Amino acid sequence: MQIDAVVFDIGKVLIEWDPEGFFDRAVGEARRRALFETVDLYAMNDCVDMGSAMKPSTDALALEHPDFADEIAMWHDNWIDMASPAIDHSTRLLRALRAKGKRVFALTNFGVDRLELATRHYPFLGDFEARFVSGELEMMKPDPAIYAVLEGATKIDPTRILFTDDRPENIATAAARGWQTHLFEGPAGWAQSLVSNQLLTQSEAK
Repeated sequence: MQIDAVVFDIGKVLIEWDPEGFFDRAVGEARRRALFETVDLYAMNDCVDMGSAMKPSTDALALEHPDFADEIAMWHDNWIDMASPAIDHSTRLLRALRAKGKRVFALTNFGVDRLELATRHYPFLGDFEARFVSGELEMMKPDPAIYAVLEGATKIDPTRILFTDDRPENIATAAARGWQTHLFEGPAGWAQSLVSNQLLTQSEAK
């Protein structure tokens, strides 16, 4: 099947996302465990990914959990440390595709202000032809609606889209719409998928 466009997820595909590791380093494993058992930081982050601003969200959560106010503030203040480092091989693949003139898009669950911050820190996140961002669209993967937005905006036959994401449920929705898919488990496997689909040569995919 000919591929006309490649679609990347961002978190855990192009940049790491490891809040637990950050908090283990910052406050120690025991305090991190207590924090995550008491405070639903991921639910708050989902709200940010759906369009809420980060700072008011962390401030409100800190008021609810004053014993963990300092740690909750870190989710905002040290966010880039949780979203680090870049996955270098993946970024090389993105650049190689763009250098060959391939159509490359992002489909990502990401807060608006967080993506602005990440793009300043990682300029390659601005290299896409277009980005389809949950915080801007107020819909998230694996909701089929966000995939439909990309299809409608790009006018690309879904069967000619190749999509990579680290979450099986996001891959499943794409596959159900006819997209070609690759479950991201590391950049080497993604590189081989791009080669197998004749989008890059072996040397270009290194």
